[in-house]
Formats: sequence, C-alpha cells, structure tokens
Amino acid sequence: MKSINADRGGHYVAALHALKQDDRLRGLKPPSGIDFTSNDYLALASSPRMKKAISDALEAGTPVGAGGSRLLRGNCQEHEALEAEAARFFGAETALFFGGGYVANFAVLTTLPQRGDLLVLDSLVHASIHEGARAGRADFRISEHNDPQSVEDTIQEWRAKGGGGRIWIVVESLYSMDGDFAPLEDLVAIADRHDAFLMVDEAHATGVYGEHGRGLTAPYERRDNVLVVHTCGKALGAAGALVTTARALRDFLVNRCRPFIFATAPSPLIAIAVREALLILRQEPQRQQRLADLIAFTHREIRARGLHSPSSSQIVPYIVGENAHAMQLASRLQDRGFDLRGIRPPTVPAGTARLRISLTLNVGEGDVRAMLDALSEETRGW
Repeated sequence: MKSINADRGGHYVAALHALKQDDRLRGLKPPSGIDFTSNDYLALASSPRMKKAISDALEAGTPVGAGGSRLLRGNCQEHEALEAEAARFFGAETALFFGGGYVANFAVLTTLPQRGDLLVLDSLVHASIHEGARAGRADFRISEHNDPQSVEDTIQEWRAKGGGGRIWIVVESLYSMDGDFAPLEDLVAIADRHDAFLMVDEAHATGVYGEHGRGLTAPYERRDNVLVVHTCGKALGAAGALVTTARALRDFLVNRCRPFIFATAPSPLIAIAVREALLILRQEPQRQQRLADLIAFTHREIRARGLHSPSSSQIVPYIVGENAHAMQLASRLQDRGFDLRGIRPPTVPAGTARLRISLTLNVGEGDVRAMLDALSEETRGW
C-alpha cells in the first residue's frame, strides 16, 4: 500500500513524532499474559452461559444485525425485552439501549441539557463526558474531584452571574483511573437543593457494587432528577450501554437524540447477551462476592508489601509519574507474564502516569501475589 504523500501527511507525521518524543505514542497490542488490565470484572465475557445464550439465539434465527435504526426497521424485540428487563433490574422507570458507553454519554449530554443550562463536571469524568459537554448546547464548568463543596460553589457562582437555566451535575460513581468513589449522597442532596439533574456514569460499578450488582446509584434510580449510564461492556461482559431514567427523558432522547436516531441499532445478539448477564447477576451472586473477596485480599497484600494505592476498589492505580518510567515498568511486568498496561496523559493528569491494575475473576489470589511480588521487585530502590 502506498504511503501518504509527504506534503499531505506532514502534519500527522510531525504530531506522531511529538507524541513519541513525549513517550505518549500509542499502538495496538493484543492480550497476552495473566489478565490485570481488562474490565471483565466478573469474567462474563467468555463465560459458558453467555456463549450459550448467543448460540441459542442464532439457532432460533435471531439476526446478527438490526438492519436499520431503532426508529425504522431496526427496533427488534430483543432491544425492547432488554430495556424492560433492565428497568426492572435497576429499579428505574425506563431504560434505553445504546451501542456503547462513549456514545451514550455523548448522546445524553448533546441532547438533554439545553441552551442556557449549566453542566458541572467532576474534573476526572470520562473523556466521553467532556466531549459531550463541549459539543452540546449548555454551558459547562469543571468542579474539583469528589468535592461536593466545589460543586456547590460552582453552582452558586454561576447563579450569581445571572445563570438561570437548569443545572446538570455529572459524575462517575467509581472513577476509572483512580478507583475512588463519588460522594453520591452529598451530590443527590445538592441536586435536590438546586432543582438540578444528577447524571451518574456507573461504567465501573455496574455488576460489581450494590445488591445483585445493581450499582451504587441503586437507591436513587427512581428519582425523576437522576439519570444513570450502565455500561454493558465491562462487568456485564458484552457491549453497549443502558441509560436508565424517567420516561419523559427517555421519550425526549428517542425523539431528539441524533446519535440514537441516525445510528444503526445495536446487534440483537448483543441485547440478548446483556439480558443474560443481568440474569447471571441475579442467579450467581457468588461472582460478586468472589470479586469482593479478591479486592479485599489484594489491598491487604498491597499494604503488607509497603506499596501504596489511593484506591479501595477493583481498580488499583500504581502511580509512577513520568511517562517513560511507567511504560518501562509495564513492559518489564509484561515480560514476566502479567498483562499490565501503562496509562499516560491525557488519560490521566500530567505527571501521574501509572499502571492501572484491574482485578477480575480471570485471576486468583496466587496470581495477585505473584504480580505484586514482581511489582515490588521491579520497583525496589525507586
């Protein structure tokens, strides 16, 4: 294949070179070694039940593709069955299925907040939330991470300057790179006090926390000012995302959300897989308990080795600092058989490059001990 013309491609080549100089050049690498990097927290992605659900659906004649958008011929019974089951499972009034977590966040934030409204984003929310805020109609501000007073101050300052629209507070319940939890009770109280909406991205909590894995927002799902995004490609082992919310907001999304209206509907097979995952959460609570036990074990082992992590969840960041050092450490651990990846800016703030250790049921206590021993050896003397 012929290379891109130097005159046309010079800008891209220069940008890639700059990334390489800053140790931020990325490439694609297949899985290899013991899994400490995936988000397959409950090991459902390759579970026999999930495979059988898909196999049975194919045998029954379920099509691979939807064949169109949901508003045309692509609204399959599998989508509607999933949405009804998801609303029951999460305790919400309604649910709407999207093709992925990124598009769900982007879709909501470019559709529901209106011109004159204010978005208050936690500084560490997912990139999809920042992109949705930038592309949407509403104004937005960034609040300090996990700081309810910062949210309150941001709202009051905006009001004092004449802001008169609706307020949307947007957070993750469990942060994807730091592994810490949002103060949801405080944020719900702020939302109530200011007649605001609270949007919670449960990507890394769905399936892992709450009764039967319903997530950390389970106590608030029936509120008409709470909207939740449940990603289906992490602990649920499939793909897509479910937005659970009040019926009026769902109906507005169906009528006005361009990423929903003009996109081919997700595969009916994926809807079946997600529905099976919700059934597994109900019927196999031991998975959630085994993961909780593994998380507690890992954090005890971390403390016993004198290592430090600010997390208490299944996401365990090991902060290195410099980009090059983080990537070198990841490479050495990969050479020792552990699939650990370095995380660099802009995914995390400058100067906080890290290893993101992810705990899943794809590993056991022996794997955790071996990985932590290797990490201790590789960082001895740092």
